[in-house]
Amino acid sequence: MIRGKTIAITRSMDDAQEFIELASKENAIPLPIPTIELMPKGDKIVDEFLNDVKEFQPDYSVFMSSKAVKLLFDVAKTSDKYQKLQIAIANTIVMAVGPKTKQALEDEGIKVSFVPTKFSSVGVGEQFTKLNAEGKKVIIPRSGASTEFLAKLLEKIGLIVKENYLYDVQAFSDTKQWDTFKELFSQNKIDGIVFTSASSVRGFFEIMSEQKDLVKKLDKTQIVAIGPFTGEELKKFNIVPKIADVHTVPGAFEAMKNIFSLA
Repeated sequence: MIRGKTIAITRSMDDAQEFIELASKENAIPLPIPTIELMPKGDKIVDEFLNDVKEFQPDYSVFMSSKAVKLLFDVAKTSDKYQKLQIAIANTIVMAVGPKTKQALEDEGIKVSFVPTKFSSVGVGEQFTKLNAEGKKVIIPRSGASTEFLAKLLEKIGLIVKENYLYDVQAFSDTKQWDTFKELFSQNKIDGIVFTSASSVRGFFEIMSEQKDLVKKLDKTQIVAIGPFTGEELKKFNIVPKIADVHTVPGAFEAMKNIFSLA
């Protein structure tokens, strides 16, 4: 059973609220550990996006995270570009990778036409296959740390793709927030860790780089990856995780629960 187990998740306290609620209901002990922080590319991101839309004239826009939505609109709110941004996106057919991203767009008055069944790059590709969108143009505002997988996948399907980079990602700098985790981890008192993105994996290993025998200790910890790309990133560090069947925080928590129910 997961009751009484200490489960870390690679998110900040604010971003981990859904996980905290799920864990608390099961009497598990949730421990958020922020592994990455966003490095926005400044106020120019809205102008660059609007210029790309004007020149590229996309048929579709695809949003791969609620963070990208929030960042873009938050910057627009500090200028007179908010309405222009709304109109530019609303003039495309909008796809959101998952329910949180859909909600973030709807909060800004944007109608979302499609959410794939699988909340991942693969799911986005499958959705476009169903739409018979060959020859159509797609703009994807996202992180500069993203892999080329989605763009290449959509190009194979026959779409014309433009990625628009809003921010970079770096390892979380305030490592004092990690003191509790590091102490418990050194005492083998972390029962599980949920990794929520490939960049969070890289941030985790950078922050924990001074921990001796890190991988050996992780071998004694139950590891869940929210999706296949996160799982592949963990394998680069010689960690073979359980990959959640549903690529969401509830799906990852369910995978962790199943591990302990079988133990």
